Amino acid sequence: MPEDYIVLVTEDTDPSSAPVEGQRGWGEEVRKRISCLKEVRLPVSQLEQNMNQFLHLIGRLFKQVDQQIGSESDMRLDEVELSVEISGEGEVKLVAGGKAAGKGAITLKFTRSNAAK
Repeated sequence: MPEDYIVLVTEDTDPSSAPVEGQRGWGEEVRKRISCLKEVRLPVSQLEQNMNQFLHLIGRLFKQVDQQIGSESDMRLDEVELSVEISGEGEVKLVAGGKAAGKGAITLKFTRSNAAK
């Protein structure tokens, strides 16, 4: 069975592929930004593996937070919202701060189920 792929559009980080600075006008800026974009075919299985590992670690982290809060007070963690970004290599990264969140981050929102309340 052939491997499924997802196509990501990412910035080319190779400095030799970037256009030379010093050009004028907004048209040149647009061409410069577009020329830095590239498509990457990423195997879905690799992305699944990386996302599963990321979610496992996040789950462990917030389970500890929930246990710590519950042992010291009547409060509990009901909702967690995270922004993640997928790199051209398939890495799943937690986005910290508002500046990076505008770059196409995925928002994951976890809400406690009614059964756990």
